[in-house]
Amino acid sequence: MRAVVLLSGGIDSPVAAYLMGRQGLELVLVHFDNRPFTSDAEVDKAKALMTKVDQALGTKTKKIMVPHGKTQAELARCCRRNMECVLCRRMMFRVAERLAEKHDARAIVTGESLGQVASQTLANMSVEERATRLPILRPLVGLDKVEIERIAKTIGTYETSILPGLCCTIAPKKPSTYSRLEGATGEEAKVDIDGLTDEEFQGAVELL
Repeated sequence: MRAVVLLSGGIDSPVAAYLMGRQGLELVLVHFDNRPFTSDAEVDKAKALMTKVDQALGTKTKKIMVPHGKTQAELARCCRRNMECVLCRRMMFRVAERLAEKHDARAIVTGESLGQVASQTLANMSVEERATRLPILRPLVGLDKVEIERIAKTIGTYETSILPGLCCTIAPKKPSTYSRLEGATGEEAKVDIDGLTDEEFQGAVELL
């Protein structure tokens, strides 16, 4: 069985990919390219981590890069700033679902760990996952950072994950930690969600 993995340039998501791949899932690794709100170095890290995951699993995964910067700009321009992280995540799930349909995948894997950042509170995760019909697999949800870092060091992704890179500069200073579905859908009504989803999906590039 196959699953789409949301893979960033950070520590957590490569570990999540490894754990699910170790369980026998065939992986489609997807990175959402936030440029110009992040750096080329962050994209390079994500590409390197995809290779590291392959090496740790002893396999060859599909690797996809999705343009996400325009969506981020549109959400920041039109929607409540404190909702941006939740709306961003919901967009990622929508595009991941489209990619899953294309690649015959049955689930989405994330590196979320409960309460670690604003988008990963229970309330926010509940709102975010409602953007897709696919099951969301969160192998790290109950692990703390020390446990996750220990696995990352074991599989060889940690040193790459901590390389310098520019994190998302468009993220709000005070993101919502307790969102509601009606609030999220109300904000999404201010933008062309379907059009943005189509544009990201059509702009997705499979890496060789």
